[in-house]
Amino acid sequence: MSDNIQTVTVLSKTTWTPNLFSFTVSRPDSFKFTAGQFVRLGVNPSQLKYYQQVEASDGVSDEALNEDIFRAYSIVSSPFDEVLEFFSIVIPDGAFTSQLQHLQVGDELLLNTMPFGFLTLARYQKPLPKNLWLLATGTGLAPFLSMLQDLKTWEDYEHIVLAYSARSTDELAYVEQIERLQEDFGTLVDNPAKLIFIPIVTRESVDGALSERLPKLLLEGTLQARAGIDLDVDTTHVMLCGNPDMVDDTKEALKTLGLVMNRRGEGNIAVENYW
Repeated sequence: MSDNIQTVTVLSKTTWTPNLFSFTVSRPDSFKFTAGQFVRLGVNPSQLKYYQQVEASDGVSDEALNEDIFRAYSIVSSPFDEVLEFFSIVIPDGAFTSQLQHLQVGDELLLNTMPFGFLTLARYQKPLPKNLWLLATGTGLAPFLSMLQDLKTWEDYEHIVLAYSARSTDELAYVEQIERLQEDFGTLVDNPAKLIFIPIVTRESVDGALSERLPKLLLEGTLQARAGIDLDVDTTHVMLCGNPDMVDDTKEALKTLGLVMNRRGEGNIAVENYW
């Protein structure tokens, strides 16, 4: 096993819907990361309690499940938390998530302690921080929750717009936590940013939520109007994380509005491409 691979223990699990869940694991003492980064998590299905219980009950062992499978996961928790939290979708035929859905407290996973990714606020050198837009679909919310639990984010910006899109109300996870962020973190710094949370539900009509896809909301100006802030090329940082179609289409919409990709520290738009 690589020196970078450490065993971590599942401490809790939260089921949001039949296909969405979160879980926390123990954090190795030496592990450090920057808010917005991701890691590679590994599971050996044969070692999960679920499969051991199945084998004990029917006497059948599935040798095909006895292998380590790794996938990339953004970290939900703050860089300063004592535990690590992750947000996962269940892909029915997915080699990894179809196994991970059976997690139980006490199960062991593998953590590659080398963090990856450049979806971090440190990448922005120009324009200087003023307005931060965090645009997410589904589990793409994870890195933004990590950023919003880092006090430096609240210190550096004047406004933070979190637009979070899901197909149904049930799939809007973490809403109660989001609604507490201003009080839990903004109150800990002088002159904190103002957090503007905009929920989007695309397949249901929900009071207080927008209903169109992010690219359309941007091109029509609906998202900007709801936030009460313009997407000014000289004052705006925009981060995108979620399904690849959303990321690609929203990136093009933002370019149409005059914003540019962030390269070598300069520019407005940053995306994560580990899908």
